[in-house]
Amino acid sequence: MTRFDGDMSPAFEIFEPAEWRAPVIFNSPHSGSTYPEEFLAASRIDLPTLRRSEDSFMDELIGHLSARGFPTVRVNFPRSYVDVNREPYELDPRMFTGRLPSFANTRSMRVAGGLGTIPRVVGDGQEIYRDRILVDDALGRIETLYKPYHRALRRLINKVHQMFGTVVLVDCHSMPSVGVSRDEPRRPDVVIGDRYGTSCTPLLPDRVEETMSGLGYSIGRNKPYAGGFITEHYGNPASGLHAVQLELNRAIYMDERRRERSARFAQVASDFGVLADVLATTIPFADLGPFQAAAE
Repeated sequence: MTRFDGDMSPAFEIFEPAEWRAPVIFNSPHSGSTYPEEFLAASRIDLPTLRRSEDSFMDELIGHLSARGFPTVRVNFPRSYVDVNREPYELDPRMFTGRLPSFANTRSMRVAGGLGTIPRVVGDGQEIYRDRILVDDALGRIETLYKPYHRALRRLINKVHQMFGTVVLVDCHSMPSVGVSRDEPRRPDVVIGDRYGTSCTPLLPDRVEETMSGLGYSIGRNKPYAGGFITEHYGNPASGLHAVQLELNRAIYMDERRRERSARFAQVASDFGVLADVLATTIPFADLGPFQAAAE
């Protein structure tokens, strides 16, 4: 557990199992719901609107897996404050007072959409801030929250890799049941993202799809979510590092308007346990190390 001084202590938590079953890490980077007072004071929108960007309760859906032999990670600060599923310096210069570092990525599609490392908007496109914020404030969030999280995640990945010779990172998210565009088709229950086949062995998304569809979930692949920075950055099959992103339709487990757990919540959490058990018992981890993956 990592602590720091401030409103959000601890900033994130890693729960390692007493007995490890498999090299499978479950990560929830967007379920944080601890909002700093100065952030709320600077926001032009209220807390319920800010919370629309949260992957609410995803950390709870996977939290029990550490007792089943799988490490779990959760972030406690909100993604609308700083988003760890972005490059470290995807920053929109229009948001800030002061000069951004020359190495900041100011032209990415995510920045253009208002969803950089320090987001400009919440998920439905509403502007967050009343006024520009100080560059030093943004850089401080990156130094005290973003970077410590990624250092800790990398240490965990390295530890698992040393123990087992390979790592599977399951990056867990949730999505609104309805897209912003009216032209978007009905969203499935689960969207599996593997960066179009580049972030992991094909066996991993195939096994996830088989398991979840067998449990009654409708499945999509890579659309509208192919995997964010975490999936892209940590997924390196040639090195024995396999990352897959799961996007769960929020209507499956919660009342989106009231932001409350639904009657199916416990069943969905149980189904994540089934998925973890299937991955632990059916994935040939010995074949997913760096040399084997490079030879495929």
